[in-house]
Amino acid sequence: MRRRRALLGALGGVVAVAAASGAAAGLTGHTSGSSGPAKLAVSTGYIPQPLLTDEAAAYVTVTNTGGTDAQLTSVSTPLAASVTLHTTTGTTMRQVGALTVPAGGKLVLGTGGDHMMLENLTHKPSVGEQITLLLHFTHASPATVTVTVPVRPTTYDPRG
Repeated sequence: MRRRRALLGALGGVVAVAAASGAAAGLTGHTSGSSGPAKLAVSTGYIPQPLLTDEAAAYVTVTNTGGTDAQLTSVSTPLAASVTLHTTTGTTMRQVGALTVPAGGKLVLGTGGDHMMLENLTHKPSVGEQITLLLHFTHASPATVTVTVPVRPTTYDPRG
């Protein structure tokens, strides 16, 4: 039993953890073809303190320095029963099954644009609380990355 726990702990340590203070968690993708694998880094994440007690928005930036597009397909967190992905065009928000991280580009999840919705929260997070998000990607291996993001005041603006 002790050996199994040690093995599980070691495997858990393989998953990269990044603080939203600028550190990035990296993923390298595998693909066939000559365009090269997806190479992902997740950074600048945060959750504005929600006004409601049952849902919150979450934002991160995913950079892909590789030669293959990747798809953010789902997100999970101990804070919420479910997380949905949304895209925004003008003033219209629409739930989607995946968001693309373009080869050589970025997927920026931010206020007024693409974002994650954390639904059926276990509690209303406090400013300064650290929340773990587990992001699942296609065309990237490992296909999961854990990012720890802070809860910021509702008026927080990441641009300064």
